[in-house]
Formats: sequence, C-alpha cells, structure tokens
Amino acid sequence: MSQRVGLEVSLACSEAVKLANVDVIAAYPITPQTHIVEHLSELVADGHLDAEFVPVESEHSAMSACIGSSAAGARTFTSTASQGLALMHEIVFIAPALRLPIVMAVANRSLSGPISIWNDHSDIMAERDSGWIQTFAENGQEVLDLTLHAFKVAEDKRVCLPVAVNMDGFTLTHVIEPIMMPDQAEADAYLPAFEPQQMLDIANPISMGTVGVPEIYTEARKACMDALDNSYEVIKEHWEGFAKQFGRSYNPIETYKTEDAETLLVTMGSIGETAMMAVDQMREAGQKVGLVRIRLWRPFPADDFLEAIKGAKALAVVDRALQPGSDSGPVGTELKALLHSRGKDTYVANFVAGLSGRDVTRADFRMMAEKAAQGQASGATMTCEMVGVKE
Repeated sequence: MSQRVGLEVSLACSEAVKLANVDVIAAYPITPQTHIVEHLSELVADGHLDAEFVPVESEHSAMSACIGSSAAGARTFTSTASQGLALMHEIVFIAPALRLPIVMAVANRSLSGPISIWNDHSDIMAERDSGWIQTFAENGQEVLDLTLHAFKVAEDKRVCLPVAVNMDGFTLTHVIEPIMMPDQAEADAYLPAFEPQQMLDIANPISMGTVGVPEIYTEARKACMDALDNSYEVIKEHWEGFAKQFGRSYNPIETYKTEDAETLLVTMGSIGETAMMAVDQMREAGQKVGLVRIRLWRPFPADDFLEAIKGAKALAVVDRALQPGSDSGPVGTELKALLHSRGKDTYVANFVAGLSGRDVTRADFRMMAEKAAQGQASGATMTCEMVGVKE
C-alpha cells in the first residue's frame, strides 16, 4: 500500500523511475537535476534497481545513448536542464521521429546568458516544437505521478512517443515535501512490463533513422505530427486509469474558482499554487477572479482550454520565458493565436514573470489580474509586460 513519506522532490522522481522498473538510465549531471540521476546511480549500485546506468560525457551523448537503448527495446529514462537540454537539442528531435518511448525529466532552469542556475521555462520552451509530449508538475506528488504516467503513455502502442515531465528547478527539485509513495505492486498494476512495438533485432532486421528524401520527408513529418495530436485521448485515458489506481486525478487543463470568474490567471508549473492563494485573496475582496493551470503543454489541449475560459472577459497569461523579437511570451503567443483562430474576442494581457527564479508573489498576481481587467474594460491594445523589472 502507498505510504506517506517526506522526500526531496528530485528523489521522488528517482523513486518513480525505480517503480517503473527501467532498464537503462543514461544521463549527465547538471544543476538542478543532478540529484535525480545521482540517486538513481545509488539505487543501481546498491542493487535496488536492476538497470544499466550509463555515465556519459555530455547531454548530447546521453540522448544518443537513450535513442540506442530504446531502439533496442529497453525501457529508458534520462533527465537534464537548461544548457544540458540545449546540448541535447540535435538529438531530441530524433526520438519522436523514430517513435521511441523515452521518458525525460526536465528540471526547468534558465538558459544562459548570463549564467543562471535558477528556474524558469526558457529551456523547455526552446524544445516546444520537437514533437515530444510535454507535461508540467506543480508539486512533488505530481512529479512522481506524472513520471509514472509518462511511461504509461509513451509505451502505449497507440502513441510510441517520448514524454518530457517538467518540474521547476530548485522551487521543486530541492524541496522536501510529503509524498504518497506507491508500493511496487501498485505501480506494477498501473504500469506493466514494457513491450516494445518496434526494436532492433538481429533475428528480425529493420532499419531506423534512414535518409528522408524530399519525396517522403513531408509525409514522415506529418505522421509524427498526427501521432502527437492523436496521443491526446490516450493521455487522458491513462490519467483516468491513474485516478482509479491511486485516487489522484489529473486533467490537461486544471481550473480553480473559474465558474463565475470574469478575469482568469493562466499559469504553468509550481507558481500555480501561489496563484491559488492570490485568487483566494481577490475573491475575499469581492473580485471575480479565477485560475487556469496548463498541465499538458504538448499536444496543446485547445478545446479544454477554451471550455475552461468560457465566460471570462480577460486573461492574465503568465509566461516564464522570453520570446525575443515577439510582442508576447511563448504561451501568450499560442493562446492569442488560438483565440483568434476560433473567433474569440477574450482580452489577453501577457506577463513575463519569474525569470531566473525571481519570486512571483501574491501581490504580483493581484497586479496582473487587475491590469488584465482594466485593459479589457478600457479597450486597450493587448499587451505584454515584464513583471518587476528594476530601473
């Protein structure tokens, strides 16, 4: 049976990987994800996890090793952050193209420069169009749960795609939280043994990663895009199965006090919990404010999002990454495009906040909600503002 334990969130991720009975872990250390693979190396060395731990010379090599092990039919895991994910960039695109069900934890961290080891979402936003399924956790329990869910989805024969589980660096990774830890029997009941849908086998030779000449490249890329789009229903199905097995429910879009809200905050990651407290304060002051949290980033759950915001007049969209050369952050740009394509006139005020781990306070959320409401009421042009920039 599940037991409640106090555990650093990085180690909760490691324990989820152990519960998944992975076969191969290939990783290179980089702050703030190092504790994840450090603990996994200990579990392997001490005989608690029967897996191959491959200590590679770089993140580029880590993803390359994962490609090889997954192609050979091994349940495979890696984790990284920031410049490490950027160094993987070349190989990240190959995993979905080859339909390999690798799971990767990303301890979200700023991209250099200047050098920063602290949290924001610039690393994963640079990979948003790579073809990976991408989810975001708000707390330690979600890190564990979403990791188990990631293996379940990735390996489903209807999907066969890699999954990235995002957790805010330091804000989550280095914090000790109470975690409901499943036992092995519970985990096995949810996640059965891996049955590869395709694999390199000298007894049954196949080719992977061959040249895509112009006559087939477009169709091959479309097939990957279709696979990602089609994974949406499977993702939801396996969250429903998770709820039945463990009693904790997840949805592509999560809402908080949105029923009569006229202004909605929109967040991703751990800042959602602070945003909830800000919503409570604004509600006590008589303001009709709610919160929408994006759990599933790729494939983006457009219909779920539109359903969650129906009735709202204004959105205060909080981005944790810059998009240089654009008048919006990456999430703000996506949501504006979605609303426009569906003929919606909901006002969007876009805010870039919390770069490099800078605090995003309840007062900041109140300010953002108020500015969004004021902008909508005045008919102002949609804006993007960086929060807390020092003069």
